[in-house]
Amino acid sequence: MTDPPYRQIVSSVQARIAAGELRAGDRMPSIRRVAADWGVAVATATKAMAVLRDAGLLETKVGSGTVVSARATAGRRREGAAAPDRARLVRTAIAIADAEGLDAVSMRRLGTELGVGPMSLYRQVAGKDDLVAEMADVVFGDHELPDPGPDGWRAKLELASRLLWQVVQRHPWLPRVISFTRPLLLPNAMAHTEWTLRALDGLGLSPAVRAREAITLPSLVMTTALTLAAEIEAEQNTGETFDLWWLAREARATELLRGGAFPHLATIPHDVVADLDGLFEHALARHLDGLATQVTVP
Repeated sequence: MTDPPYRQIVSSVQARIAAGELRAGDRMPSIRRVAADWGVAVATATKAMAVLRDAGLLETKVGSGTVVSARATAGRRREGAAAPDRARLVRTAIAIADAEGLDAVSMRRLGTELGVGPMSLYRQVAGKDDLVAEMADVVFGDHELPDPGPDGWRAKLELASRLLWQVVQRHPWLPRVISFTRPLLLPNAMAHTEWTLRALDGLGLSPAVRAREAITLPSLVMTTALTLAAEIEAEQNTGETFDLWWLAREARATELLRGGAFPHLATIPHDVVADLDGLFEHALARHLDGLATQVTVP
């Protein structure tokens, strides 16, 4: 099967680096020049350069533009190592994302972790988008829902929602991957949706309501999980826990609340704000209470 145009460009540049034709510091042609030379769209040339840059073969230098990276030669020496299988690659990427966030996952970083040249990883995945989709599908596959599950529609939906909440707590990067309007076609994720739709079957709900419910429930979880992910990222970036952050602002908060302008806010215990488990459980319970008013079959 013929490689797509961007992969042909990537392979050509990689081969020229491997042969010593392109050396560290050599300047690469512009995106428009690459597009013209290869007879492809600018977007295709841009994607090819992005793959090469992500693999550590190219870098951008002020005043020089895009050049062959000094690491390209070292990377070339390791390209002969056996490429890891796809499962090991994906598991390694998941471990990095869990510990450091999705932005830390790159072909260069994975190559370092696995002891191979970054370009060899493209034998297993087409690029980071392909890798991230596989990561999400593996995560969903690790947390299968029981068949048939507990009795009663509400118990089933609670189970599905709480399981997903556990998943995003272990993998805080997952909400960034999931789209409800442009969903990734992931078999294991689709199995979760199918399970939810089956739990909603036979309740007297229209197909449209069942579909919206199957979207709303995980959306409720993901929205709360985005707050969790932001808190984790803030703590990693600043080294400051929520308690320390609040302690530094407690005097100002007390000053604002003592004046009487915000009497209802003044009654809220500060630990409620940080209790994301409690927030999730409250949102889930109130949502299912509302759904119960539309269920016409016991």
